[in-house]
Amino acid sequence: MNFSLGSCFTYPVISLYLFVSSILAKQQDDNPKPIHHTDNGFKNNYLPEERMSKSLGTVFKWRFGRNSQEKVKFEQVEPDIAYLHTNRTDETLTWIGHSTFLWQYQGVNLITDPHLTDRASPVGFAGPKRIMQPAISLDDLPDLDVVVISHNHYDHLDKKSVLGIARRQKDNPPLFLVPLGMKDWFADIGIEEKVVELDWWQTYQVGDWKYHAVPVQHWSRRGLLDTNEMLWCGWVVEAPNKRLFFAGDTGYSDDFKDIGKRFGQMDLSLIPIGAYAPRWFMKDMHCNPEEAVQIHLDVNSKQSIGMHWGTFLDLTDEPLDEPPVILGKVLKEKNLPNESFTTMKHGETRKF
Repeated sequence: MNFSLGSCFTYPVISLYLFVSSILAKQQDDNPKPIHHTDNGFKNNYLPEERMSKSLGTVFKWRFGRNSQEKVKFEQVEPDIAYLHTNRTDETLTWIGHSTFLWQYQGVNLITDPHLTDRASPVGFAGPKRIMQPAISLDDLPDLDVVVISHNHYDHLDKKSVLGIARRQKDNPPLFLVPLGMKDWFADIGIEEKVVELDWWQTYQVGDWKYHAVPVQHWSRRGLLDTNEMLWCGWVVEAPNKRLFFAGDTGYSDDFKDIGKRFGQMDLSLIPIGAYAPRWFMKDMHCNPEEAVQIHLDVNSKQSIGMHWGTFLDLTDEPLDEPPVILGKVLKEKNLPNESFTTMKHGETRKF
């Protein structure tokens, strides 16, 4: 029997390799890839992948067979800019338009999906255009502490707005909280400081404030070839004695029951009620007022505010002033108090 010095080293090395490999394989089995992660990006928890995107033919069917929305002029309130700049004690919520709110609580200024320009579009000459200007301009915003982004669609992630916020606060930048995969996009446009990206159910803590990224049913795309490469999410903000839920943009799903079970109750929820028609095209990704009320119930919200309506022309097909009307009817049908789920005027500041 031949037994060389080389084999004395080879067998132990092979044994060690097999031992280490078995440990790594077990760790991978114990920590499987989250179900919403795919080889090509992300998917929803409760929606089949084949329903997450629409064929070009389906898009053309909607775009060329639709009825254009009639322009509606809504009442707009002039916010008290001086008060919002100096407020450090009152809890306030100001609707700037669409999904953009300024929330002030315990001296913290937080803004959701800041969109402060004329169009929800990659170009300035086409795409959904505002019928209501932002109730607070970029220059009139108070210094922000936190910016939360729900996803990368153009009516929620506006390049000029986030760049403007970063540049005007270059000596004291806010914390940008974004879904997984979006940090590189911010770096590419020159915003690298204080950008934190989170996966669903991950948490970022600042002092005694906790920011949780939570699953909602939607999708993402910024260009032609990046569908679902960035995640989308809602946000639960746990502040001392207060819990805020920002649903972002979403269709209805059992994700909201999951959120309700995990957190127990929301004090204040910002829930989309518009951009739902036609239902055959929009249902999976945009909830209607009835589904918005169900979200309100699923997350056990004490007080909800309707958003994602009455701001952009031709974003979808329903009459621009319809969502609040339908919301009121749904609340009546379900015997819920009108004050439990309300809408705000553009520019209105509500104190709690």
